[in-house]
Amino acid sequence: MMQATQQIRIRQTVNVSKNKTVSFSFDIKLLSAALVLLMLGLVMAGSASISIADKQLADPFYYLLRQLSYISLGLITAYGVVRIPLSVWETAGPWLIIISMALLVLVLTPGLGREVNGSMRWLKLGPITIQPSELVKLFIIIYLAGYLVRHNNEVRTYAAGFIKPMALLSLLALLLLLEPDYGAVAVMMMTATGMLWLGSARIFQFVLLVLSLGVALALLAVTSPYRMERLTTFLNPWADPFNSGFQLTQALIAFGRGEWFGVGLGASVQKLFYLPEAHTDFMLAVLAEELGLIAVLIVIGLYTFIVLRALRIARKAEQRERPFAGYLAYGIGIWIGLQAFINIGVNMGVLPTKGLTLPLMSYGGSSLVVMCIAIALLLRVDFETHCDDRRSQHNGGKPW
Repeated sequence: MMQATQQIRIRQTVNVSKNKTVSFSFDIKLLSAALVLLMLGLVMAGSASISIADKQLADPFYYLLRQLSYISLGLITAYGVVRIPLSVWETAGPWLIIISMALLVLVLTPGLGREVNGSMRWLKLGPITIQPSELVKLFIIIYLAGYLVRHNNEVRTYAAGFIKPMALLSLLALLLLLEPDYGAVAVMMMTATGMLWLGSARIFQFVLLVLSLGVALALLAVTSPYRMERLTTFLNPWADPFNSGFQLTQALIAFGRGEWFGVGLGASVQKLFYLPEAHTDFMLAVLAEELGLIAVLIVIGLYTFIVLRALRIARKAEQRERPFAGYLAYGIGIWIGLQAFINIGVNMGVLPTKGLTLPLMSYGGSSLVVMCIAIALLLRVDFETHCDDRRSQHNGGKPW
């Protein structure tokens, strides 16, 4: 009778332990930082677009309401993604690359792709318009994370392990250049290079890659006066403030007017048809004008925190012998950090103008939804890593 009672107690303890493991919460700090950026982006999208929406669409809250719907869709999608095991994404990596190629081909197909401002970057699917390049950046990270797990020894030892994924990325980059979308190519290639570096590829391969990219960029610039102008204008935008330097000079004026604490929410002058793309690429300039340098520093601090948190999550996943989860978190952290850095640099005039959104903040459905998915994947990596910790504790400190 006593033995039976002891067995019941042991079973109850195991059940409680399992319940504790299942009920483990996600990284609240990471989630909170992402939500703050989403909400701040919603406020600034509404403020930056109110004048242009009123003039063009006779509805001052048009972009605000659409941004709210994009955020809602992104959060719903993220809730679904965070419930999917990482093993599913690891298996789906090669299929996601095939989907990426198909989307980029479709967007270049006459009648399917939608041209805006001279670029064919949007794909019309019935009532929905998507920007495939946003999905492609995420899918490449997922694929590379799986590739580095499957071919880790080849990447470390042989040149072919490095060349094969770069050849595939070059094909995707060519399709993106045909749109053209140079910003997406830059972010994609730099993120992939960072992931391969973390995968212990050999140093001379990176030297060859950097030299090859340098030659390719130089040829692109030399063969196109427009691209050369875009690359050099940021060095002295005041040389032609009413033509090639117009965007940047207006952004710098916005930063100057904002000073420390800004002119007040909604009181920006630059958004009144002076600053093009105020609610998308140059949202940070409007934020600087209305809320000041302090708000800009807070935004930079939030991005820094998210990137460092992603790297911390990746490192912990590596320590728990979850290489796919580690590479995935590293890739997402590099991607978010690079894209935020480039957008902020463009707004401040330290980088050439590129059509890249500010992650989690700029107006745009594809970008917002994909970034929400990226944060959800980080939360899932953190969740599964902590589940391993709990299981290890309940297994006498041994790996599960």
